[in-house]
Amino acid sequence: MLDKTTTPAADDPLPEGHDEIEASKAPLIEHLTELRQRLIYALAGISVGFVICFAFATQIYNLLVWPYQVARGPGQKIEMIYTAPHEFFFTKLKLALFGAVFLAFPIIAYQVYKFVAPGLYKNEKAAFQPYLLWTFLLFILGALVVYFVVMPLAMMFFLSMEQTGGDVEIHLQAKVSEYLSLIMTLILGFGIMFQLPVVLSLLAQAGIITAAQLRGFRRYAIVAITAVAGVLSPPDPFSMIAMALPTILLYEAGIWRVDWVEKQRAANEPPTDDAAAAS
Repeated sequence: MLDKTTTPAADDPLPEGHDEIEASKAPLIEHLTELRQRLIYALAGISVGFVICFAFATQIYNLLVWPYQVARGPGQKIEMIYTAPHEFFFTKLKLALFGAVFLAFPIIAYQVYKFVAPGLYKNEKAAFQPYLLWTFLLFILGALVVYFVVMPLAMMFFLSMEQTGGDVEIHLQAKVSEYLSLIMTLILGFGIMFQLPVVLSLLAQAGIITAAQLRGFRRYAIVAITAVAGVLSPPDPFSMIAMALPTILLYEAGIWRVDWVEKQRAANEPPTDDAAAAS
């Protein structure tokens, strides 16, 4: 009896599209392997930063309390509380993770660049590299604004609500976890808001926006920035102005940057046939 099961001959044609599927498997696996490797490097950097920051968590926290001390005034003792046995420990863990990401940002940015660099042309690589540096510098600038300007003003506003000298005295007893959450939220909020010139420049590089469009949208941008600042900043006018004003200035800087990008692109474009004939 003949076996009805047959195997395709070696010279039988492969199904349509088989070559394309096989060709796409290797690049996909390579990309996933590369992504895995870059994530491992980034997580290793965060882990090292976490160990370092946790070892100095108390000193880092005391450093972050400086705006509170400024708001209290010179010579005033700062008393903070925690209401659960594990609260300060978990606060230190959160602080260590926040500091670890902060310290490891150069490593994370470098791994992002190494992952996307193979898919970029040489001129695109040269254009992409400065944005990694400016992203970090602008985030640092936003954090410094929070530390030296916004947080002292916010704490002065909150401390102004205390009641002393009457039948009812109300004093602020800040919890360690809530104070850390407040200053971390402000640092992240300002850090993100200060990325505006970078975002606008990238959109201009992609040809999505122009300097003329940004100038025409200026009044709406000011309203939007003020609204976002009102949400991200503490509920006092000083903090909102401290967030909105620098961001508006950064929007103007973004317009200048986009204008510069357009001029650079126009200078690098080859002349058209009409321009070549005229010359």
